[in-house]
Amino acid sequence: MSIATDLRRNTRIQLRRAGVWTKARRGDLVGKLLLHERLADPYPLYEQMRTQGTVYRSRTGVHAVTSHELCTKVLRDPAFGRRNDEPARVTAPDGQGPAPDSSFLQEEVSDHMRWRRLVAPAFRPRKIVEYRQRTEEVANRLLDAALAKGDFDLVTDYASPLPITVISELLGLTDIDVELFAHYGLVTGKAIDGVRSARQANEFRTAVRELDALFAGLVRKRRAEPGDDLVSELLRPQGEDALPEREIVGTCQLLLTAGFETTTNLVSNAVLRLRENPEQWEKLVADPGLASAAAEESLRYDPPVQYSIRVVRERFEVADETLLPDTVLMLVIGAANRDPEIFSDPGTFDITRPDAGSHLAFLSGAHYCVGAPLARMEAEVALRVLAERVPDLRVTGPVRRRPTAALRGLLHLPVRA
Repeated sequence: MSIATDLRRNTRIQLRRAGVWTKARRGDLVGKLLLHERLADPYPLYEQMRTQGTVYRSRTGVHAVTSHELCTKVLRDPAFGRRNDEPARVTAPDGQGPAPDSSFLQEEVSDHMRWRRLVAPAFRPRKIVEYRQRTEEVANRLLDAALAKGDFDLVTDYASPLPITVISELLGLTDIDVELFAHYGLVTGKAIDGVRSARQANEFRTAVRELDALFAGLVRKRRAEPGDDLVSELLRPQGEDALPEREIVGTCQLLLTAGFETTTNLVSNAVLRLRENPEQWEKLVADPGLASAAAEESLRYDPPVQYSIRVVRERFEVADETLLPDTVLMLVIGAANRDPEIFSDPGTFDITRPDAGSHLAFLSGAHYCVGAPLARMEAEVALRVLAERVPDLRVTGPVRRRPTAALRGLLHLPVRA
């Protein structure tokens, strides 16, 4: 790509960002969120949105929904679409979006359901039981290596390589480069908020090209030598539901990045919240069987995915609001999970909360996260192993957050056992 093209693209991006900045300076709450003004703690911003009506009408063109009830309604109603609805529309040029063209996160329900029928068997309860033993082995091996250092980084030494290893093995990848895959996750995750420079756009394209090449090679290998991995399963004849090779490659990209990025953030968010609330950590240490409940409360209280975008397809009436076709909605999952109409004392982190599982961290309806059972199991194992083996775990320095509003997690969490 020429320097002139990059300059033109960068100019368009900065002009769009300048428009969002101006709106944020004038008090627009969605603008503030997109500009990462409340990255450390966006929840007061969400509460401001909540106080301003059923739908917060932003001047950015993306209107925010904070109600658990309405978010659930929109997620389950096919009258609200996903195609071409990335939040990048607000800040990126020419509709540049974060996902590969074949990503089924961008497909409508009928196509998405075809994909789910083919992928879902890999996440059935029987398979999750099979993955658990390997997850426990990896978690303990990683913790052994981390503890040998004395001080270590909970993200880079534990929370990130654990799900990367598990999802890579599920896909049939061997000799993985954990740091490279973590880089891919960071690059694609940052793009979800919108491409902010020509350099970032080029980084994204490079990551996608490299992943394309990796999985295209894996598909060719498995076509010649099938195994018991998910790629081999997707290549087996499936009648009318068969996926073209290009869609298999896209599926692998989606499962790899989504399959570890969310879990990495879930585990690191949970550990940080547990250590910020010592009485909750002590409960977990006293009863490691609460690890699953701790993961569930973390999903509610500080979810890895903070918002999801939908587009109104048909005129929709809700309370005193009328939503017209093509209205873009930001479903603020982080706010819905703290809706006082659903959860009592929602701003309190409590791993014994009985209704924590009512959260929307994995969305709902046709686009409910197909990998949720795997993420839940990995988080439960990761937290239980920590509670059992390092009961005196403590944070030893400042944390660094991922530079995204849509995906909430940590880049670094220094700890000591």
